[in-house]
Amino acid sequence: MHGATRNPSARRPFPRGGPTTAALAFLALAAAVLLFSLVDPREPMIGILAGGADLDVYRDGARHVMEGLPLYTEPVIHGLLYTYTPFSTLMFIPFGFLPGGIDKYIWMGANVLLLVAIVALCWRMLGYLVTRRVIAVSALLAVACAFLEPVRTTLFYGQINLVLMALVLWDVSRGENSKLKGVGVGIAAGIKLTPAYFVLYYLVLRRWRAAAVAAATFVVTFVGSWVVLPKDSWQYWTETFFDSTRIADDSHPANQSLRGAITRLAGGPVPTWVWLLCAAAVVAVSMWVVVRLHRGGERLLAVTVAGLTAAVVSPFTWSHHWVWFVPLMVYLVHRALTNAWWWASVIALFGIAGSWAYRFPDDTVVVGLYLFPPNWIAWDIVVNLYVLIYAAVLIGAAVVAFRGSAPTPPDRTLAETPTPDITTNSPDPEPVS
Repeated sequence: MHGATRNPSARRPFPRGGPTTAALAFLALAAAVLLFSLVDPREPMIGILAGGADLDVYRDGARHVMEGLPLYTEPVIHGLLYTYTPFSTLMFIPFGFLPGGIDKYIWMGANVLLLVAIVALCWRMLGYLVTRRVIAVSALLAVACAFLEPVRTTLFYGQINLVLMALVLWDVSRGENSKLKGVGVGIAAGIKLTPAYFVLYYLVLRRWRAAAVAAATFVVTFVGSWVVLPKDSWQYWTETFFDSTRIADDSHPANQSLRGAITRLAGGPVPTWVWLLCAAAVVAVSMWVVVRLHRGGERLLAVTVAGLTAAVVSPFTWSHHWVWFVPLMVYLVHRALTNAWWWASVIALFGIAGSWAYRFPDDTVVVGLYLFPPNWIAWDIVVNLYVLIYAAVLIGAAVVAFRGSAPTPPDRTLAETPTPDITTNSPDPEPVS
């Protein structure tokens, strides 16, 4: 299998080559220019330097619990509702001490650095030595990835998606003998429930201990937050958790999930069992592909498919949850190192999932092709863009998985080495944004 990492413990230097560096430098330059030229960075409501609404909510939620105010029964700042777990609020307490006025820039800068670390970790999962050259390449690719709409929107809102993804990637890259394997997934799930999907990822890979540690860590976050915040925990787990109306209508264009696509295609709400049946089928097929990929040495692609699947089967998935396009981009560049034709996939992802802007006649500006009017492409295609990208990725991953050599027996474990902890000291809750 070309490009597969057969033995993750056998590290190799990143290949030296002018064309690769030049291509990444061009993408980074294009991304930087487009990010600050398509939309005025300080334009109210949409400029990348004029955001921070979600960061405000995280900080205000933390202040609510610090002052003994109810967290879920009344709006927080900007009239928005707090939707994450009680544990997440405890993780956001440091946000309450950030200096006002510049807090969003501090958080954005931290996320940009984390993005570089995520890319470097992806290279390491692919079997490369993390050298100064890899860090430099990671910085270029991170800037290029900042133009991807999910990443740009995460930075704009002051979101937590990159932190959650970093926790998961750090966790799955741990060696099989690591006692910490599972902790990252458990903490991420405690902050926001979607990463709990990776417990299933561990189960299908027969990583029983990691799955157990992840589940146990989540239980600790549940119990711990209940002890500290009993009233808010009772409110969340008995009422708020089941109230989907706190987020938005399923048909909202920014709901780039399978359920959102089904609702829009049907022209209205559909029975829950229809979505559950479709989601179960997607999970079954994707996990089949994930197992084949992992056994064939394609660890990064396997976890990327799992991350994208978690986004697509979630009941409501804001577009900025699709930050799993970042490890996908790293993987595509990795394949392009040995086969130039893969650069077409890199450019396609950069173009289709990019932060392209459109200004409507009423001066409303939107960012992301899925919000564009159907001037050239049917609305059903445009508005379900990320779900369609996922379908293409799943098909491509299946081709990679099944064109490779025969997988190793289920009881064999690839040698893995622990990776440095690249997580930051912050997590995430998310308002309606």
